[in-house]
Amino acid sequence: MSAATATQPHTRTRKLRRGPNPWVLAVVWFFALLWLVPFVGAIITSFRTFDDLNTRGFWSVPQEITVNNYVRAWGQAGVSKYLLNSFKITLPALAICVLFASMCAYGLVRFRFRLAMPIYVMFVAGLMLPFQVLLLPVFFLANKLHLYDTLWALILFHAAFQLGFCTFVLRNFMKTIPFSLFESALIDGASEWTIFRRIALPLLLPGLAALATLEFTWIFNDYLWAIVLLQSDEFKPITTGLANLRGQYVSDWPLMVAGSLIATVPTLVVFFGLQRYFIDGLTVGATKG
Repeated sequence: MSAATATQPHTRTRKLRRGPNPWVLAVVWFFALLWLVPFVGAIITSFRTFDDLNTRGFWSVPQEITVNNYVRAWGQAGVSKYLLNSFKITLPALAICVLFASMCAYGLVRFRFRLAMPIYVMFVAGLMLPFQVLLLPVFFLANKLHLYDTLWALILFHAAFQLGFCTFVLRNFMKTIPFSLFESALIDGASEWTIFRRIALPLLLPGLAALATLEFTWIFNDYLWAIVLLQSDEFKPITTGLANLRGQYVSDWPLMVAGSLIATVPTLVVFFGLQRYFIDGLTVGATKG
């Protein structure tokens, strides 16, 4: 009996060393490559000329390679301007959202009061609201506040709407911090602001990084609310700006694809830059027995 139980961990270790099943690995590779086919097609299209694409079709070998589509997208098509507008909207909205959400999460966990749970439920309930029911109220509210067709309309909306989700996530992270840390700092004479800034925020770093990655991607790629709350071309972000390049009868697809690929660069940089923290944030508590 003891010999059999002793060989089981050894067998499991040997299986782990041999790696995954080859058939499973083949299926994973198949779907991974299948998922990349449209992306590879988009990259090839962005280096083709408009005439070559129209003459030979999308799935054909290009006869002429050019980088002129990227040059025209960046300059003539206004991708640089739309990209700058996206940063002007995304970065302030993200900063406001994460800062207020971390404060809300700290208050809900640190202080024991009767309304803590109703306030938390209110944040969670806000997540259930579909966008469609908010279109008209948000439009009329922005118009009433004279924010319609300004960057602040999108900044404040994204910050307010994402506050519930960020508070929900950060509160759960905050609850993993031992309460004795806060009490010890309080006994040592630290103020609440010092405890929040010196203890809570550094320990929340994996959660903040995971949220920052998700929220940056969501806000940067938003299309719906940019249509609802913006009208002037000078304020449009990259998503709605690229849509303007599509004509009624003829669309310069190589130009649009080149602009779209340029628009993906910031989100890829953010994801790979915060990837380590993002994974840490998603796996917090996964290894606790």
